Amino acid sequence: MARKRDDDSKTNCAVEAALGVIGGRWKGVVLYWLLKGTHRFGELRKRLPNCSQRMLTLQLRELEEDGLVKRTVYPEVPPRVEYELTPFGRSLEPVLLGLRDWGEKYKRRLQRAA
Repeated sequence: MARKRDDDSKTNCAVEAALGVIGGRWKGVVLYWLLKGTHRFGELRKRLPNCSQRMLTLQLRELEEDGLVKRTVYPEVPPRVEYELTPFGRSLEPVLLGLRDWGEKYKRRLQRAA
């Protein structure tokens, strides 16, 4: 079940509510990489080298609590933990791909201005 959020309680704005769930520096990037399939924690760490282990753990926990990411622990030694998008998390695909496309255009614009 999703965490209780009061992000949009004053404005009742759906965009504010959405950004409250996926906003921040790392959540969108984590979700983007999980669009490509299941990843282990170490694989995600390699894809986000500027994100600390603690921060990645916190972001993954919040995404799991919000119902966007599924965490699977395999009873092995050492334990293997995998993360994947839930069907609800996968519904963000067009949004994340749109953000990626916009970001590429923005980066090209900055390069031309330099």
